[in-house]
Amino acid sequence: MKKTFLFAVIVSTLPGLLGADTVVEEIIARVNNQIITRSEYLRSREQLKQDMQQQNPTDGDRSYQEKQRDVLRDLIDQQLLLEKGKDLGITADTELVKSLDEMRKQMNLESMEDLEKAAESQGISFEDFKQNRRNQIITQQVIGREVGSHLSINKEEEQQFYDQHRSEMERPEQIRLSEIIVAPKAPPAPAVKPAPADPNAAQTTPPPAAPTPGPEELAAAEAKAKDLHDQIAKGGSFEDIAKKNSDGPSAAQGGDLGYFKRGVLAKELEDKTFAMKAGEITDVVRTKQGFVILKVTEHQDAGIPPMKDVEPRIQDALYMQKLQPALRTYLTKLREDAFIDIKAGYVDTGASPNQTKFIETNTKEADAKKLKKKKKFGVL
Repeated sequence: MKKTFLFAVIVSTLPGLLGADTVVEEIIARVNNQIITRSEYLRSREQLKQDMQQQNPTDGDRSYQEKQRDVLRDLIDQQLLLEKGKDLGITADTELVKSLDEMRKQMNLESMEDLEKAAESQGISFEDFKQNRRNQIITQQVIGREVGSHLSINKEEEQQFYDQHRSEMERPEQIRLSEIIVAPKAPPAPAVKPAPADPNAAQTTPPPAAPTPGPEELAAAEAKAKDLHDQIAKGGSFEDIAKKNSDGPSAAQGGDLGYFKRGVLAKELEDKTFAMKAGEITDVVRTKQGFVILKVTEHQDAGIPPMKDVEPRIQDALYMQKLQPALRTYLTKLREDAFIDIKAGYVDTGASPNQTKFIETNTKEADAKKLKKKKKFGVL
């Protein structure tokens, strides 16, 4: 929880006004007019530990030990970037709304109220959840504008990276699929007249089973699937039709199922799809879920892909290689232009020797100096 520097000074200079049982948040760092508390620091360390264990369960503790020394550095980095975002007039209001709505869609939630409940079920208030996301967006935009926009990548660097990492790019044959599922609707359950309630009677008759689709429902689903197939064949967007009509869980993603290697799909589907080119669709296929139309959105051959196919990935990799040192240099400059004070026992691993620290003047000493000055000039 952030507090102003003024509040921090008041608390730190008036300990005598606090009772013996009063609990005061320990301040471990001051960044301009903002503070970083010990509870923030401990929460960040715990979150880092959990992330390391999830990423590498067998070696998470060692990874944590290597990275935990940078926790305070990262908290200071974030505060400096947020202040820079404020100077640049970045509020992230529009981006926050879009980001939250995208989260809602990815989680298949009906409303923002459902997203709020999901956040609170994880033990975080929705306001804190939104503020955390806003902070992420602001820092990303500052980094992109102040650092990323100044980076450049040329063709020679791309070719060199490709030559050095050719073996790492080797891949098996695989396809990327999208689907449209039309599930037959079950007929309505017959009305059952409830028996008179008898509290002394044991329940011996199980509830009736849900009705299964009959020939009429199957025929209707097949007809709908064929109609959708005809719409796509005539130029309709597979992704848009999937979003509006598919009964599958991938509908929100336009039917995208991701990549498949040989040996993963059922033999019949594998034979069909691996013989297709990118952009082609299957006929309507009967499956356990209903009637399915599959589209091969990508078909990658086995071996090392040509450079043009992996150029975006190479550019991303080179960008990240250049971004990290450039960002560190930028953050060092922000530190030198800021006022940062670290409590004894804590270390900012990103500190610059050229930083300016807070210099606090004792209030009584300052008043005494003013008094002497007035006497000197005969004011008193």
